[in-house]
Amino acid sequence: MNQHLKHILEFIESANHLSEDEKAALLKSIKNAENELAIALFKLERTEKVKRTTAILLEETIEELEQKRKSIEETNQALNNSLTELKATQNQLIQSEKMASLGELTAGIAHEIQNPLNFVNNFSEVSKELLEEMLEELKNGDTEEVNAIAKDVIENLEKINHHGKRADGIVKGMLQHSRSSSGEKELTDINKLTDEYLRLAYHGLRAKDKSFNATLNTSFDESLEKIEVIPQDIGRVILNLITNAFYACTERSRSAVSEKKLHQPENYEPTVSVSTKKSNNNVLITVEDNGNGIPQAIVDKIFQPFFTTKPTGQGTGLGLSLSYDIIKAHGGIINVETKQNEGLPAGKAGTEFIISLPTNKAV
Repeated sequence: MNQHLKHILEFIESANHLSEDEKAALLKSIKNAENELAIALFKLERTEKVKRTTAILLEETIEELEQKRKSIEETNQALNNSLTELKATQNQLIQSEKMASLGELTAGIAHEIQNPLNFVNNFSEVSKELLEEMLEELKNGDTEEVNAIAKDVIENLEKINHHGKRADGIVKGMLQHSRSSSGEKELTDINKLTDEYLRLAYHGLRAKDKSFNATLNTSFDESLEKIEVIPQDIGRVILNLITNAFYACTERSRSAVSEKKLHQPENYEPTVSVSTKKSNNNVLITVEDNGNGIPQAIVDKIFQPFFTTKPTGQGTGLGLSLSYDIIKAHGGIINVETKQNEGLPAGKAGTEFIISLPTNKAV
């Protein structure tokens, strides 16, 4: 018993002025107080144990959280390193795709440059002969003939200048296609850009495969004004779509040859059609082929990175994905419509890609 309660108990027992009932009541109260004090002490001890246990658990939790924090930091660092590596790899893949498309253009570029160079060489030789003739006429004193020859030479020099600029433009276009985009938009003639890449892609394919031939249909809206785009990026998109169109025609041509060998000839003429059109405040660029078409099961996948239907080594699977991103970055959209060659007449199957670019002008 508590010492203080023990003194009180002894005092009550020795008190003569208290009756037995009063003493009993007081003793009962003291015992009750003693019980309550014991309970309070028990609770206090239990609380102290809980506090000690909680402190230990809290310390362990803090330590565990610290370990997790370090683990998260290490994971974040690893993720950041992976992201940096992925971005570097992505840039390398994009550059590889650019160089691959440039490789496809090389033969076409050589063909396009050769034409103006032939003109330059021919007019240079003719001009040289004219100047030699002019010297003879000067000796003879025939000024009228000298003036006529001089005019011919001037016309030839103008033609040489024209074709020289043409070759210069082709080289600049090639360099523009191969270099990294500056990200700056320029006023661009969409008709000229589209026509340029159509011819380069066609001559490039013809240089690699002399047996390939296709009908080229063009319909350019002459009322189109120049619009602000990043020309090398939009050119890359147009080139990719045209190259894919020629590939689709090539594949169907091969199918037609196989069918002919099996005595099931298909009256097929490879055709690629390219057109531009103004639609309200948008410019539409359409590339259409009459190839085999795209299976409906994969139409929704064609813009996904690394997705390709071409054999291994013939496609990166980045062309349409990059094209989609480029058009989206220009505030435009790219759609596809396709019909598969399943017993349809030759002119009914094929694929059509439609690019819509904003003119950034009010209607």
